[in-house]
Amino acid sequence: MTIAAFLPLILFALVSTITPGVATTLATASGAHFGFRRSIPVMAGCAVGLGSIACAAAAGLGSLLMALPALQIAMKALGSLYLTWLAVRIGRSGPPRLDGEMAKPTSFATGVWMLWYNPKGWAMTIGAAASFAALASGPATLAILLGLTFCSVAAFSLAIWCALGQLLGRLLKTAWQWRALNFFLACLLIISIVPMWRG
Repeated sequence: MTIAAFLPLILFALVSTITPGVATTLATASGAHFGFRRSIPVMAGCAVGLGSIACAAAAGLGSLLMALPALQIAMKALGSLYLTWLAVRIGRSGPPRLDGEMAKPTSFATGVWMLWYNPKGWAMTIGAAASFAALASGPATLAILLGLTFCSVAAFSLAIWCALGQLLGRLLKTAWQWRALNFFLACLLIISIVPMWRG
């Protein structure tokens, strides 16, 4: 099979991962506060989290999850509570290294966990599994294909957002500028919760 056959999947993954959402907002905030290098663990966690969800969706776990509305609601509620707590933490932080609340970057494990409870990630990867099933000879091959594609494309997208955040961090000089950025990023994070409850 030629690379041209995979281009629609790559484009789908790129559009899905580069548009603003929970992971991109977190990558931007982390880049602004800690720089690119120290943000690699959370970006890697989010990318691996999305890749593993894509594998699970292709293997059939996603269909089971979508068939259990109570579990979906529980995931949404837990996810929303965690993201609200994270938004408050970001919104209350000051300039980098001057505030104990944001003293260290978000971890790899938190990045993975954030993606696993996000119903949007499940819906996106289940849609990809259904749409691009013809690219693989079976569920195992499809799981590997989707997992690798979503993981690598998400890493690329998050790296762009993190680099933009780092650039913002270099441009901000005063405490009030940092407070304004942190408040804006916190609001974006809260707004990113809304699509989770639609549909």
